[in-house]
Amino acid sequence: MTTAPLSWQELETLTDYQIDTVNGLTNARARLRLFGQPESDVRVTLYRDNHAWCPYCQKVWLWLEEKQIPYRIEKVTMFCYGEKESWYKRKVSSGMLPAIELDGRIITESDDILLALSKVFGTLNQGIEDPTVLPLRQLERLLFRAWCAWLCSRPVYSQQEQRNREQFIGVVARVESALGCTPSPYFLSGFGIVDVIFTPYLERMNASLYYYKGYSLLSENPRLSSWFAAMESRTTYCGTQSDFHTHVHDLPPQMGGCWENGETQMLLNKARVDNGLWFGLPDVTYPEPENSRMEALQRTIEHRVNIIRVNPLDDQLFDRALRCALTQMMTGEDCVPPSGSDVALRYLRDRINVPRDMSIYAAKRLRESLEKTAALAGDGQPNPIPTKHRRDQDPSNFVIK
Repeated sequence: MTTAPLSWQELETLTDYQIDTVNGLTNARARLRLFGQPESDVRVTLYRDNHAWCPYCQKVWLWLEEKQIPYRIEKVTMFCYGEKESWYKRKVSSGMLPAIELDGRIITESDDILLALSKVFGTLNQGIEDPTVLPLRQLERLLFRAWCAWLCSRPVYSQQEQRNREQFIGVVARVESALGCTPSPYFLSGFGIVDVIFTPYLERMNASLYYYKGYSLLSENPRLSSWFAAMESRTTYCGTQSDFHTHVHDLPPQMGGCWENGETQMLLNKARVDNGLWFGLPDVTYPEPENSRMEALQRTIEHRVNIIRVNPLDDQLFDRALRCALTQMMTGEDCVPPSGSDVALRYLRDRINVPRDMSIYAAKRLRESLEKTAALAGDGQPNPIPTKHRRDQDPSNFVIK
């Protein structure tokens, strides 16, 4: 059955999604976090990237959320997707992220930031320099190097790909062993600083190796799978968590390139991440919230003017095409979009960013409806997502003035 698209006014009646960005659950939209405390208690400003792509920013962000330290957030442009703000370079001459301002003092480098925060506000179960933590920090760096060697090195001889794979799997075995040293699903006796340190890159390894190498980190490593499940039981982590589609396309400019191995499983995984089916991907395991569609709708409505403006299709045509997709998402009924809108709908499908725009399941629902609606118009695909930079994700396009 096909139907006419709902108007924006009609669509607005289908969502009442809202969150308390200041005192509610961890979220990427906040500019101030108080956790029920007075604003006068704020001693920390976190400078992090606009798109929540920076792994080192995620580490500090997660620590602050777990400790419930009141803080302000200033969002800065990463080099790969726009010009660095001059006001930030006056504060931090290198322009690197993250940074914090603690009692008027600027601190950079994520480990130095966590050490400084721990000295003022107390440790997160263990300190970053604790004797039980140091060998696990070293293991995380070893795992990072093995991942980079496999993901970011173009093989120059036939055995190199296999050697890099085996080297990575060997280090993962050591991580599995470390996770088995206590009955807790976490690295030590309970959640703590080690889990914060491992989180950003384990999340990115899970995504990138699935997509570029056809390797499923969690299905091959049961203790890591249990660790991810334990992390997803924490609303703090879920609020910072991204999905496979976002990660695999934001990593190449940050990493200097990610290399596909061209194997059958890799090609199947790549097609699924890019084109669907997005449900069932090993990027999230907790149940879908009942309001995921309402979240996706509310966030799209909030930014619809800029979404339509930056799309390559004529504004009026894309306005209708977008409403067709949202109508399909909310009613389940197909709505044929204007001719030629298939490319435009898929352009948007490819640029939904988790968690900047919305949470994982909301993004899956919106991508699904954009793809279903685009398929009614044709099989046209937009230009490939850039790999040298992500200027197509200029953050100024997503800021409501």
